[in-house]
Amino acid sequence: MNENVDVEALHSFYRGISELIGVEGMLKVFEQYRGMQVTIPIHLYDRNLAASHVLQQYNGQNSYELANKYVYSQRWVVKTLKENQ
Repeated sequence: MNENVDVEALHSFYRGISELIGVEGMLKVFEQYRGMQVTIPIHLYDRNLAASHVLQQYNGQNSYELANKYVYSQRWVVKTLKENQ
């Protein structure tokens, strides 16, 4: 079906998606979510699940690395560690 898609005539949203992930990926997004209002979360990782992983992976010295890995602030990592000790 990719060859039947006229990319130049796509809605600007779908054109942007096709530029990011290709026409095939854009069609999957279209089929899955068309007609829905979609809100994209600011954080890639779920706060509760990330906290659980931080607690498991903390070695006493890697709060900065964990903050970068899970894209939360170092302050959040330290707070999470204190609350769960």
